Amino acid sequence: MALPSLPARPFTVGFDLDMTLVDSRPGIRAAYVALAAETGAVIDADLVVSRLGPPVEQEMAHWFPAALVTEMSARYRALYPAHAIEGTLPLPGAEDAMAAVRAHGGRTVIVTAKHTPNARLHMDHLGLRPDVLVGDLWAEGKAVALREYGASVYVGDHVGDVRAADAAGALSVSVVTGPCDEAELRAAGTSVVLPDLLAFPAWLATHLAARG
Repeated sequence: MALPSLPARPFTVGFDLDMTLVDSRPGIRAAYVALAAETGAVIDADLVVSRLGPPVEQEMAHWFPAALVTEMSARYRALYPAHAIEGTLPLPGAEDAMAAVRAHGGRTVIVTAKHTPNARLHMDHLGLRPDVLVGDLWAEGKAVALREYGASVYVGDHVGDVRAADAAGALSVSVVTGPCDEAELRAAGTSVVLPDLLAFPAWLATHLAARG
């Protein structure tokens, strides 16, 4: 996988997207409802959005035969722009968290399991401007991008994000705005648990001061 290049900067913070920076549940729910209507499949869209994090293919396997998972995942991604962008909003503190990194001279990298073109649509719609965006990576697979850009911190909401940070040798910072609660995140080995991104700027200032 060819990754876009970035000039060297002092430090890098990686962020997950869904349920870390943005509340994508309404939009994703709408896209699954549209897929169910089009295909006649029975899909519990409320259950789907209660467990966001893994790639679409993993979720699709709950609703379609194995032989159709790839096709239905592609169809979902094609439906996504028309149904999921407008309903997705930044989570509290998202913009300030990214701004805090830049205020300290750092750069921000969003690394997400979401299909890259659809993730970019969210960035454009919401005016979020990471230094780089890498999609289509999940759990330990995210470490490829985190290592490439030298991320020393990775912020996420899922135990898969904790595994990503660990695989990349980055500090895992977790927010409890997604499907995993504090106990799950700590059991997975995260180093820091915050209630949401509103708490991130103060944590970052303390972290960088301790780093010297």
